[in-house]
Amino acid sequence: MKKLIQFVLENRFLMVLIGVIIIGRGYYSYKNLPLDALPEITPPVVRVYTITEGLAPEEVEQLVTYPVEVAMAGLPNIAELRSISTFGLSIVNVFFDDGTDIYFARQLVNERLQEASRQIPEGYGTPEMGPIATVLGLVMFYYLEDETETYSLEELRTIQDWMIKPILRTIPGVTEVISVGGFEKQFQVTVQPDALLRYNVNLNNIIEKIKTNNSNVGAQYIIKNAEEFTVRSIGLVNSMDDLGKIVIKSVDGTPVFLNDLAEIGIGGEIRRGLQTRNGEKEVVAGQIVKLFGTNSSVIIERVEEKLTEINDMLPDGVQMVPYYEQKTLVNASLSTVTNALIQGIVLVILVLILFLSDIRSSLVVAFSIPFSLLFSLAGMNYFGISANLMSLSGLAIAIGLLVDDSIVIVENISRMLREKDPLKSKMKIITD
Repeated sequence: MKKLIQFVLENRFLMVLIGVIIIGRGYYSYKNLPLDALPEITPPVVRVYTITEGLAPEEVEQLVTYPVEVAMAGLPNIAELRSISTFGLSIVNVFFDDGTDIYFARQLVNERLQEASRQIPEGYGTPEMGPIATVLGLVMFYYLEDETETYSLEELRTIQDWMIKPILRTIPGVTEVISVGGFEKQFQVTVQPDALLRYNVNLNNIIEKIKTNNSNVGAQYIIKNAEEFTVRSIGLVNSMDDLGKIVIKSVDGTPVFLNDLAEIGIGGEIRRGLQTRNGEKEVVAGQIVKLFGTNSSVIIERVEEKLTEINDMLPDGVQMVPYYEQKTLVNASLSTVTNALIQGIVLVILVLILFLSDIRSSLVVAFSIPFSLLFSLAGMNYFGISANLMSLSGLAIAIGLLVDDSIVIVENISRMLREKDPLKSKMKIITD
């Protein structure tokens, strides 16, 4: 330590240069440090979900969840598996060791999904990976406001899914947009049991005919008179009339159409939840999920920039209205901690001047506070630590310890200089 102090005193210009570099780097880090409300404390996790129409939780666990868990077992760097089996849905969370690259983890899981799919009975769903996000990734909530009150919940949900959602997903850093509320528009076929018995048709026949008669098929091409003509069969259903004209079977040469066996209409998909505004009016809403490890504030700013563009292209009277932004929580957290830091610095300076009775010594101790903070911010930026409530609170608490050490050193040096031996130089006194 004595040699270090001596080296510093003998190379003051170098120390000043290093100090300026640290201050510059710290200020740069302050301007570019990722901002979040809370740190990402969850380990790397890949969520595998499977939608199983109509299955009870027990069947979901036995026929879907268990095969997925078996397929994921034994993956490299895996920490644990957690699963949830509910009505019509299986969720398997695959947790990996800290430090595992999330994209490498998803690649491993994707390779095992093929094996899991083969073990799940046909028709019971296909396992898929969820977005690259955590529970802290929900950065903005919004709802669709219909000022004219002319659009149904089904129409608003269609606007959300086919107009707003695709645009938001093009924003860098947005990994998913979750639609909530309203009804998903769909063609609904309500079969008539008496008609099924009369024509000797079962539900499987109808389902299979609808599937096989709802597609366009290519048939290569033909050449005629030096011209090339593409041959294709048009069978994609575009309207209720198209759907009703699907031939289910033939009785004595007479076709039996779907219209003869069922009522066809447009309606909303069966749902198990809804979203309201202030507990009164049902609305269609959306939740924006950020990519794992990205800057929440930057993503919210990008979404806000797109907001005007999206609202301009929506139908008259329909507006996208944000009602929660993580940015508000982030700014509130940062404001609280920043005020605490400023108040701490001011109080420390006043106390130092009062008790040390030496403005110069007080300023030396006070300067160590912002210098140390800038040095810490540079380190946080280098190691990828975001500025959040916990990290900045830790810095605020550390000010007390930092000042205590500085006061002891500065006061001791000041005392020795006042009581110095006339035959000793200042450098000798300090190093001793």
